Amino acid sequence: MRSNPLLRTLFAALLVAASAVAASAQTTQVNGTVTMKQADGTVVPAAGAQIDIYRTDIKAEFHTKTDKKGHYIHAGLPFVGTYTVVVSAPGASPNYQAKLRFTQQTQYDFELRPGDGSRPTLEDIAKLGAAGGGSAAAGGGAAPRSESKEDKAAREAREKEIAEVSKKNEEITKSNEVVGRVFKAGNDALFANPPRYDEAISNYREGLAARPEEVALLTNLAEALPQRADSRFNAAVKEATPEAKTQGMDAAKKDWAEGADLASKAVTLVKAANPAGANVNAAGYEQNKKAAISVRALLLRRVVAKVDPSKAADAVAANQEYADMETDAAKKAKIKSETMQALFDGGSTDLAIAEAQKALAENPDNPDANRILGLALFATGDKAKFQEAANYLQRYVDKAPDTDGLKQSAKEALDYLKTAENVKPEKAPARPTGGRRRP
Repeated sequence: MRSNPLLRTLFAALLVAASAVAASAQTTQVNGTVTMKQADGTVVPAAGAQIDIYRTDIKAEFHTKTDKKGHYIHAGLPFVGTYTVVVSAPGASPNYQAKLRFTQQTQYDFELRPGDGSRPTLEDIAKLGAAGGGSAAAGGGAAPRSESKEDKAAREAREKEIAEVSKKNEEITKSNEVVGRVFKAGNDALFANPPRYDEAISNYREGLAARPEEVALLTNLAEALPQRADSRFNAAVKEATPEAKTQGMDAAKKDWAEGADLASKAVTLVKAANPAGANVNAAGYEQNKKAAISVRALLLRRVVAKVDPSKAADAVAANQEYADMETDAAKKAKIKSETMQALFDGGSTDLAIAEAQKALAENPDNPDANRILGLALFATGDKAKFQEAANYLQRYVDKAPDTDGLKQSAKEALDYLKTAENVKPEKAPARPTGGRRRP
């Protein structure tokens, strides 16, 4: 089985999706007024004063300036965190306040005094603090306002919510790391030459343990399993003992069946997603959707042909959906031909006949439809259908090149009809079963 080329393009889409699912932490703001106490004792607004806000529990900084009235505000600050606010202005001595938490208070006023106009860095403030300097003591600052019971309860509720969001974000960050790592490792193994199926499958399973509903991982695991199953089945055919053959074929059937279940889950999930929703990469969504639908179609063909013929109707519906998505006429025809073949191989003769008749209604010269319809009618054992079977088989044999590996089996069936049943193909057939024109 050849690997699905769509799966090679899914990694970028996966990372885009993964990076967009982090929970949104709440934000807050800090504001206040900066004044300048002049030499004569008068106090005036400090227009254009520089406000430098440093987050000190992690490295981050934010900057703004006061307006003409000395007011400043900076919104969009992370709700959690510890901050130092430094205020400076030309001709003034800088002032600062450290170890601030905006969960408790968001308004901080500063008073500047005449000075050298310097703008200290966070490192300068740290040195000043180590030397015994202070914030409010050094240049004044508003004392924290008392907190009411209601404010305290609201603050504690917000802090609890923030803690929960932070925990969820941490979990998502970890799962993103796992998914990104195993997805790449799995793809490297799956697309290696020769493929390392067990390694690829192990990596995809690890990723799904971290994120069970990741469509791209489900799809790639569903792709890897049938490739390993095909390899196991082909090896089992060559085994010398019946026990070894059975063991190998059972292992292959298990992979095919699991792959079909995983692909069906991926299709259900991708259809449930909102492609127009927030944080959804439209191109990645379409890639995931087409890949999941195509892999499900292939797996159900395998299951019907090799594992469980009762899934025949599901296989027909899945492959029809896949064919409807495909815009290339040749690829559409290939999907339909492979579906007819799987139905016939699995003994779903009636459905194989119905699908072949549909294909011939679109194109009476369809070689695969003629071959499968002829063989399926012959396989019914109903001698009343042998004439039609011979007609379709003759049409196929006449048109199929000798390089067609399936031509020989069709010729053998046709020869049997001619010799053992004395059925001669009609050159100008009448009407086929179901009221459609014969080839």
